Amino acid sequence: MIDRYSRPAMRAIWSDERKFSIWLEIEVLACEALAELGQIPAEDAKIIRERAKFSIPEIDEIEKRTQHDVIAFLENVASYVGPAARWIHQGLTSSDVLDTTLAVQMTESLDALLADVDALRAVVAERAREFKDLPMIGRSHGIHAEPITFGLKLALMFDEFGRARERLTQTRARVAVGKLSGAVGTHAHLDPRVEAKVCERLGLQAATLSTQVVQRDRHAEFMTTLALVASSIDRWATEFRHLQRTEVLEAEEFFAAGQKGSSAMPHKRNPITGERLSGLARVIRGNAVAALENVALWHERDISHSSVERIILPDSCTLLDYMLDKLRGLVAGLLVYPEHMWRNMELTKGLYHSQSVLLELTRRGLERKTAYEAVQRAAMATWRGDRPLAENLRAEPTIAGVLDAAEIDRLCSLETHLRHVDETFRRLGLL
Repeated sequence: MIDRYSRPAMRAIWSDERKFSIWLEIEVLACEALAELGQIPAEDAKIIRERAKFSIPEIDEIEKRTQHDVIAFLENVASYVGPAARWIHQGLTSSDVLDTTLAVQMTESLDALLADVDALRAVVAERAREFKDLPMIGRSHGIHAEPITFGLKLALMFDEFGRARERLTQTRARVAVGKLSGAVGTHAHLDPRVEAKVCERLGLQAATLSTQVVQRDRHAEFMTTLALVASSIDRWATEFRHLQRTEVLEAEEFFAAGQKGSSAMPHKRNPITGERLSGLARVIRGNAVAALENVALWHERDISHSSVERIILPDSCTLLDYMLDKLRGLVAGLLVYPEHMWRNMELTKGLYHSQSVLLELTRRGLERKTAYEAVQRAAMATWRGDRPLAENLRAEPTIAGVLDAAEIDRLCSLETHLRHVDETFRRLGLL
């Protein structure tokens, strides 16, 4: 999955090359910190910095024998460094390297995802302004409710992904935590100052307290945040899919020349991108459940989380990166049909004005139950007949006794529904 769906920048973060590069930097920084504290010879730390390197094929060969990835890595690095390599991994345990590396990879991934969200919001904002004043029917329970504008619908999307940005930013602070505290987190064999120096130089905070591992509530928050963003993508993919239904057809995914929709039916133009996004969101939500299961480890740690994270972290990051990019393209290329929006609004012959009339009747002193029932009688006549709501309202004695024809016509206008659109856009910073 990682190779099929990831884009180059995200793929690089989770590559073996990047992983081992971070491992190496952690080990070298630890040696330099030990030298600064006078605990190992400065000349050896300099040699380690100059000579330390690794070979992935060689590591793979060593691991076949050791059945331990960190030991294989350390043996390989030592083969290049020479005698000074005795200081490498001094006082560390494997999870010091693994978990601190994960923190770097997660923060780098979040930076990439934040850039994706910014790019998506920029496109959504542009299209929201484009359609700010384009009326369409709003729907509740899938049924026509009252008018909105297509721009307002997209402004809502812009706002939702603003919250996604906030969550990703807040989560970044909580996962940017490393540890070099040893086998059970007591710093028994490594000065806590080494941990602090290494984490600072990697752009991380040192864990206030850890066991052999950084506690997995952090990783679970990371994954649930990704799942929330994926669910927002699913929500808007589903929205656009509904708008593309033949009976609605108010908006449609771009369909390129030469594109095919069905192996059997040449006429088909299907919302394949939206459907793909909805499906991939399910994968990330499922991965979030696995991350939550990882929180409960035995005592100072077991290894049950490790195999899970080797799948769910790179896959979820690369999938979400892909999904945000695909949603941006979907919105940028979205085909919008104002004439269909107007046609659909007219289907109910003005029924969406019913609340405006109800509220005006109560303002004029009519008891709410009486007003509601009078407007409902006119509405049901509109559902069953051919006349628009305004005509049936004028024919309803209870209403006609309070409102004249001109007042009913005024209440049955779009201006009532859309007069605050500009204010909403200003509140969102879109105007």
